[in-house]
Amino acid sequence: MTRKQRRLTMIGTGGAVLAIAVGLILYALNDQIVFFQSPTDIAEKAVPHGQRIRLGGLVEEGSVVRSDDANVSFRVTDTANVVSVIYKGILPDLFREGQGVVTEGVINPAGVFVADNVLAKHDENYVPKEVADALKAQGVWQGD
Repeated sequence: MTRKQRRLTMIGTGGAVLAIAVGLILYALNDQIVFFQSPTDIAEKAVPHGQRIRLGGLVEEGSVVRSDDANVSFRVTDTANVVSVIYKGILPDLFREGQGVVTEGVINPAGVFVADNVLAKHDENYVPKEVADALKAQGVWQGD
């Protein structure tokens, strides 16, 4: 085998090993490569308690309850399912009922999502794509 053939063999072998490694990583992270889970995703996949996820959807009308010690509870919906959320802290200024929201946290054993971060919409037109698609499929979409 000539020097050029050995070099090409080494490069080919290295590329194959790299491709296999990337494939295995993507397979292992299959369910984790999403921006957030909708309430329907959580209900269907039975997300284990204590696993850190992002929950996205619309804040249900009439569900926001604020207490004196900066605790806020509300429900996030995708119009098909609802998840109760508890958050301790100051909510973003743009947080309100009927608007899109993405929360980060874990589901406790009681089935309540305990959020440690709340991200509200950034303008009047923002709704997470998956939520907008679900609303369009149900015929209740009020956007463009």
